[in-house]
Amino acid sequence: MKKIYLIIIFILVTNCSIEKVSKHHGIYHLENKHQKLILSKTNKNDIISLLGPPSTTGTFDNDLWIYVEMEKSNTSLFTLGNKKIIKNNVLILEIDDKGLLAKKDFLNIDKMNDIKFTEVTTSNIYKKNTFVYEFLSSMRQRLNDPLGKRKKID
Repeated sequence: MKKIYLIIIFILVTNCSIEKVSKHHGIYHLENKHQKLILSKTNKNDIISLLGPPSTTGTFDNDLWIYVEMEKSNTSLFTLGNKKIIKNNVLILEIDDKGLLAKKDFLNIDKMNDIKFTEVTTSNIYKKNTFVYEFLSSMRQRLNDPLGKRKKID
C-alpha cells in the first residue's frame, strides 16, 4: 500500500512545474516591431513582411489594420488557477490610398486602463398613453382574444 502512495506522490511531484505557464495570442513582441514602422515610408508589403496579416481590418475602411498581442499567465495556487493578463497590446495602422503608412497608434495595458467611458444613459421617450400605443395594444388584444372572453390585461 505504501508503494501505491509513493507512486502517486512521485507522479504528482514530477508533473508539477515551478515556472508559470503563459499563453500567448497574436503577434509576438509587438512593442519592438511597431517601432520599425516609419510613417510615410513603410508600405503594405513591408508591414505584412514584418508583422504578417492583420488580426482585424476596419469594418468600414479596408485601410485600417489592427494587430493584437495578449499574454496571460496563471496566478498563484491560492487563486485556484485564475489567469492574469501580463501583456495586452494593440497596434492600429492607417494606410493611405498610395499604400503607405499614414498613422499608427500603439495602445498598451496602461493606456487602455486610462480610457474613460461615459456614464450617461439614454432616456426613453416612449409613453404608454400615446395614440399609437393604445391602437397597437387594442389590436394585440383583439388578435389574442377575438371573441372578448378573456380578462383584459394592460
